[in-house]
Amino acid sequence: MPPLSFKIPGIILGMSHRFRSFLLKVQRTLSLLGSLLMLAVIIGPNTILASDELASLRRYTRPYEFDFIEWNASALALKWGQAALGIIHYVPTDQRSELVLEYFELVRQVWEREYQVQLLFSDPQVADPDEASAELRQELEALEVQRDQLRPLAEAVLEAQVSRVAAEMGLTLGGQPFPPVLYHTTDPPNGLVVSPREVIRQEYSINIDPQMTLDEIVRLEDEVAAALDVSTLTVGIGGIGLYPTMVMETTNINWLAETVAHEWIHNYLTLRPLGVSYGITAENRIINETTASIAGVEIGEAVIERYYPAFVPPPEPEPAPPADGEPQAPPAFDFRAAMHETRLEADRLLAAGEIEAAEAYMEARRLVFWEQGYRLRKLNQAYFAFHGAYADQPGGAAGEDPVSAAVRSLRQQSPSLASFLNRIARIWSYEQLRKISD
Repeated sequence: MPPLSFKIPGIILGMSHRFRSFLLKVQRTLSLLGSLLMLAVIIGPNTILASDELASLRRYTRPYEFDFIEWNASALALKWGQAALGIIHYVPTDQRSELVLEYFELVRQVWEREYQVQLLFSDPQVADPDEASAELRQELEALEVQRDQLRPLAEAVLEAQVSRVAAEMGLTLGGQPFPPVLYHTTDPPNGLVVSPREVIRQEYSINIDPQMTLDEIVRLEDEVAAALDVSTLTVGIGGIGLYPTMVMETTNINWLAETVAHEWIHNYLTLRPLGVSYGITAENRIINETTASIAGVEIGEAVIERYYPAFVPPPEPEPAPPADGEPQAPPAFDFRAAMHETRLEADRLLAAGEIEAAEAYMEARRLVFWEQGYRLRKLNQAYFAFHGAYADQPGGAAGEDPVSAAVRSLRQQSPSLASFLNRIARIWSYEQLRKISD
């Protein structure tokens, strides 16, 4: 994709003749900064933290835990600077989506060069990888500079696009989405998920350093599992509902639009009873995550349809009927259906008290998934406890979970996304959800 006709340095240099209006913007933004700081304190990471019960667990995790305070301070300063400069207003409206796509192309090129450099340093046939990769590393450095220049603008554009769609859907306070849609691209922490062995339920999720090696991760999981007699799994996290929200780097505009919307919904709910009660029970976490998944998909799809129509997924093709006399081809492996079946049987075995049998069954099923190309490192209670909470569709890792089913039922009963969110945001327990969704 050819570069756009503007870059950030040119924008900044061209601001001198607008210095007076710039100062007025800074003044208005100072009040915004106060609001952002207050929201950042109120809105925290989506983890279940239960004080004394964590003491034993954190003996093992404390050296690896992610520093949210440092990250939040840095992200808030960045967002304040963007708001003060008002840089998005210097991007022509008809070029904003193109700018985001150019940013994605730069990310793709950075990833490609990084991979090529890594191959050169891994290839035993290359005698001097420093010399062999010198040109590539120069290209990589230049591309990283361009990517880092465009990133703030790309974030601001997508924030504005998600805000516009959310406002048109009625998700506003005083005519504007609140809190404002803010996200920052980063390398999110991993989550160490802990579930009891006798039942599938997320008891804790500790955010840990994303730079940990696999050896370190496995050692930490095994130590916690052995010491506390629990099921453990470290999962990659695409986004976290801090304020601003964390979202990992990607080249997929569909995924990014949905994830930015999903995490903003967590911000939206955190200022309401449902979000405030996120970590009180495992059921509340499922309600929150399923709600955010449903809303994230709807808002994300609307953003793509409006601003990136070339990326609207095509409809699923109808299966072609077999020709006369031709045997019916076996169905393709259905990951969701197979995972749903696995969850149901694991739940049945655990309910019967057969913990070891359930764990042996899940490991055997992991090998089936592996043979089908799904590279699952672990398939255990912690896996289902984490993935089963994101249940905007029936089946899959959620099994026959009545909590997520009640959330989906309420969405089906609601005439709009805003109506659904207004109703569900007021509850703070599964019992209340059952009353309004039955």
